[in-house]
Amino acid sequence: MNAAAQPGETFLYPGEWAFAGPDGRLATLLGSCVSVIIWHPRRLLGGMCHYLLPTRGRPSKTLDARYADEAMALLHTRLRAHGTQPQDYEFRLIGGGTMFASTGISPHTAPGPRNIEAGLSLAARYGFRIHAQDLGGAIHRFVRFDVASGGVHVRRSDMERPHHPTCDPSKYW
Repeated sequence: MNAAAQPGETFLYPGEWAFAGPDGRLATLLGSCVSVIIWHPRRLLGGMCHYLLPTRGRPSKTLDARYADEAMALLHTRLRAHGTQPQDYEFRLIGGGTMFASTGISPHTAPGPRNIEAGLSLAARYGFRIHAQDLGGAIHRFVRFDVASGGVHVRRSDMERPHHPTCDPSKYW
């Protein structure tokens, strides 16, 4: 078990995803990466992914959750296997921090903002309604998701620093 995970909790590393029933508890640590969390409040099903980049840019026979478009396809396949539809789920998008601002990387090529844009676009493409989001900022986030309750807890690394305009404190849960 990872030191960051609690007993009975699955810790997702970059490029991993999971889908679980009511006994599932999922966690991850984000910087510029983004996590999508989906939760079905009636069936108590949920999933989470931790993607690093928007797309790999070339087709492959196997899906790879390191990329937003492929991670979403994996989650979508699993929810359809349970006989559910995207509109049945609460959708949360977390992460996309600007971790490399001091290195001179352009905001147009920085991974965090590009990951946010990909997550928002994919939510619309698949028909998810965004329930909550915690995006941007020059911070890390530790995220825990309890499938039974649908509860998501986000612990931010530094509440004192200025935040990106898309990081709306009223969206914390």
